[in-house]
Amino acid sequence: MLDDTVAVLRHFNRTFTPRIGVLDESFLGTGLPFAAARLLFEIGLAPVTVHELRRRLGADSGYVSRLLRRLEDDDLIRVADDPTDGRRRIAALTDAGRLAWNDLDGRSDEIARRLVDRLTADQHDQLRDALTRADRLLRLAAVTLNEVAPGGAEAMTAMRAYVVELDQRFPERFDIGTGFDDDEIAQMTGPSGTFIVVADRHASDDGTSVLGCGGLRRLDDTTAEIKRMWVHPSMRGLGLGRQLLDRLEIAARQLGYQSVALDTHATLDSAIAMYETAGYLRVDRYNDNPYAHLFFRRELS
Repeated sequence: MLDDTVAVLRHFNRTFTPRIGVLDESFLGTGLPFAAARLLFEIGLAPVTVHELRRRLGADSGYVSRLLRRLEDDDLIRVADDPTDGRRRIAALTDAGRLAWNDLDGRSDEIARRLVDRLTADQHDQLRDALTRADRLLRLAAVTLNEVAPGGAEAMTAMRAYVVELDQRFPERFDIGTGFDDDEIAQMTGPSGTFIVVADRHASDDGTSVLGCGGLRRLDDTTAEIKRMWVHPSMRGLGLGRQLLDRLEIAARQLGYQSVALDTHATLDSAIAMYETAGYLRVDRYNDNPYAHLFFRRELS
């Protein structure tokens, strides 16, 4: 099965990349090779740190530096120290760079239109659905589940997204600030707790590089409580929530707990179904959380 998937993916790459100009010395006739054009495009979305550009391209610092120098020599970008943090350097477009970016964006749209303009309306629908699902599955294959500091930048990014979504979904206002107070951060810090972030290390920094989170804290001597579990809407329905739940259970075992408990809101039907499928049993209320209506526990033996 894996070998078949690899063969299909490689065939797609071989047939598709020449059609979009990736192999041309001048990408889409812009006068830039593909890597430099891609870098220009990323910078044009918003001023960005050099470190972030390296992450997005998955490239080493020397290679990215050479590409940046070329774009600077062509007067398409400027790289300067971050006024808020002298350790960082920020790349931004010049006026000429903005013109070049608009041209690149237009050429990219045009080649995409030419690739699909002969398809029927029904085939357009099929292609959109297929590409959307392929993108989600490939992102799923690339995600990592990492233990991070609950007060760190990645954890806070996830928690802000978690709070915003629940505030929109709950009939009552979900008003807990950023989602973390100092006590909860301490509770999810070792040795009695942990916090896990789901991240796509290759994604652009558009708010979707952090794709989920979940925390673990001590409830009593034998039980850990799962808190702040969230998966980005774009990645739901692929089993990522169950992967995260399993990872939190593994962490609980490693910390010496014998069972895990959690609470949830009655409107979160998909989460409730996942917990029950995973073997969680409903129990009586065990806390005073005003946003929780249902309570679950699972033995880890």
